[in-house]
Amino acid sequence: MTQTYLITGGSGFIGSHLTERLLERGDRVIVLDDLSTGSLENLSAVRDNPGLRIEIGSVLDELKVDEMVHECDVVVHLAAAVGVRLIVEQPLRSFTTNIRGSEIVIGAAHRYRRKILVASTSEVYGKNGSSKLSETSDRILGPTAVTRWSYSTAKAVDEILALAYHRERGLDAVIVRLFNTVGPRQSPAYGMVIPSLSRQAVRDEPLSVHGDGGQSRCFCHVKDVVEALVGLLDEPRAIGEVFNVGASREITILDLAHKIVEQSGSSSPVELIPYEQAYASGFEDMRRRVPDTAKINDLIGWESKRSLDDILAAAIDDARREQGGTEPALVIDIVREEYAGTA
Repeated sequence: MTQTYLITGGSGFIGSHLTERLLERGDRVIVLDDLSTGSLENLSAVRDNPGLRIEIGSVLDELKVDEMVHECDVVVHLAAAVGVRLIVEQPLRSFTTNIRGSEIVIGAAHRYRRKILVASTSEVYGKNGSSKLSETSDRILGPTAVTRWSYSTAKAVDEILALAYHRERGLDAVIVRLFNTVGPRQSPAYGMVIPSLSRQAVRDEPLSVHGDGGQSRCFCHVKDVVEALVGLLDEPRAIGEVFNVGASREITILDLAHKIVEQSGSSSPVELIPYEQAYASGFEDMRRRVPDTAKINDLIGWESKRSLDDILAAAIDDARREQGGTEPALVIDIVREEYAGTA
């Protein structure tokens, strides 16, 4: 059955890929985005699709959100202040957007009895460096004075709010904790490591690795992540549950940088940058973050399929297109309205 999906943050990195996927299978999509971190160019491939509608607006605009939720069947709430650099440099804006925006969107979903998928993050686990983090793993956070933990806290509040609406008021809510998601269209502007290193490599600039480079992460291709989101949206048994979504192949950031140099054919050296030089004083990083995805695998049979080589090839191609100035221009009819706030 064809449905109408409202995707907040739908012109962003993950949102644009999800928009394409839903349109591809015949659904209709309303994108609500204030373009603060997203771009209309991300939707260039589907700009002429009659099932797509784009609204420029913020999740902090209660009237706009109410109108959009009323017109859809399902809500996918992706809009958020994201990226370590943005969160560290603009903690107040990030905290307000992530908590108040989610409160407005979740409240509207309840008001109109719409199913909602809320995108959370692996940051909720904080400094927990267990070999594999399951959905029931403990949250271990640092002091409130460290701005990074405000993002973790805000996203945890989003989860708590969605689950409370589900348990107390019957809202059909699904929560996904996204681990490191990468792929085409991901911007390096907010500290995203693979796009940043890939752009440095194609420019033959030194690759900047923070700390000693021994911190490790697992990287999942955005198209694999989108398949997880679609699978959970289609599965009634996912309602009221929290799911990790990510890859389990672990690599240190130093090894990642060398791999990007090799795969791109770059002559760039790799430079270690102390955290205090890259970020404000008191910044904390996590040594490991590896997801346990057994829960989503057991429910819908999902697992990440694309290799790190595939991910890096796409990121390097993206960087080369940007370097050559071949990004597609986008001309699209959109509804523009004045609104207050950002999201």
